[in-house]
Amino acid sequence: MATHLYETRQKLKIAFLAVSAILVVAFLFISSRLADDLSIEERKKMEIWAEATRSVAGSDSNTDMALVLKILQSNTSIPIIIVDADDNILQTHNLDIPDRHGEQFLQEKLQSLKNKNQVIEIVLSPDDFQYLYYDDSTLLKRLANFPYIQLGVMILFLIIAYVALISTKKAEQNKVWVGLSKETAHQLGTPISSLMAWLDLLEMNGVDKALLADMGKDVKRLSVIAERFSKIGSQPERDRTAVDEVVETAVDYMRHRISDKVQITLHKPEQPLPEMLLCRPLIEWVIENLCKNAIDAMGGEGRIDITLSADENKCCIDVKDSGKGISRKHFKTIFNPGFTTKKRGWGLGLTLVKRIVEEYHNGRIYVKESELGKGTTFRIEMKFA
Repeated sequence: MATHLYETRQKLKIAFLAVSAILVVAFLFISSRLADDLSIEERKKMEIWAEATRSVAGSDSNTDMALVLKILQSNTSIPIIIVDADDNILQTHNLDIPDRHGEQFLQEKLQSLKNKNQVIEIVLSPDDFQYLYYDDSTLLKRLANFPYIQLGVMILFLIIAYVALISTKKAEQNKVWVGLSKETAHQLGTPISSLMAWLDLLEMNGVDKALLADMGKDVKRLSVIAERFSKIGSQPERDRTAVDEVVETAVDYMRHRISDKVQITLHKPEQPLPEMLLCRPLIEWVIENLCKNAIDAMGGEGRIDITLSADENKCCIDVKDSGKGISRKHFKTIFNPGFTTKKRGWGLGLTLVKRIVEEYHNGRIYVKESELGKGTTFRIEMKFA
């Protein structure tokens, strides 16, 4: 069920992105079509304007000069340069020519218009030709840039919406974590207190002390678990602690509670590691969770190697197993709530591990390496305080 929930969330994210992409493409297509239609209309206007220019050059008594002049005066936004067959500039319209280097400006503008290939031939006579080069109007230029502005705005909107959605979701998850953890710790408190009282009563009645000692260990273990849950959701207190000692305690605990078919080996540097600010119960929980995941990945049979190392700035804990490995595409998603490859389970173990390492100890945990059929290595990095 947990895997199904995770897959459902992933499908919803993909659907959200797909719908967003479709909307973006649709708006860009519509804007592009509008720009193309306006460009065609401006081309038609320039053809009419070119015909009016030809009429002026070859005017006679039958030419309606009032209409021709009206057509020529109607263009107030499209830049125009008219040249003869030798590229000598004859006329310009709607160009803001600077006072200095005006001729150079016109030549550069003419070359720019030639590169756009927006030209209309004006036939004055069989041997006399002029060429009208025109640029896009200010409106068309704005409309041409509008799709990119629109795209940027939509992408910004989608980013903000996505971040808001993720933030809201994370806040809700945090509330669930806190509520569940606090309630679990509270619910465990009453039976643990009762069990401790029963142990005292049994001891007073002469029950075998060896038996009571084993029961006491289990009750103490329950107390540790309750303490761990009580620390989730609030910033736990951290004390200066030897990290190798904490890891060794967790490994010893696991060794006494796993099958003989699983071998756990702890590799420590010759020199003791510097002390770090750690919440001991939570770091032990991290190591135990990683070991349990490794045992599940190996099917209850194999080898786990835990290696401690350090440099000047940080301590590294590598947990390597000989299990089935993890696909590279799942290197990050395995830490997401609800992700699991097991038939049973809620996929919260690695999520909890990541939370303890990164949020409570300002560290980092990731899949260092993994190969299908050969095993996986998780790495924990924590800086020395």
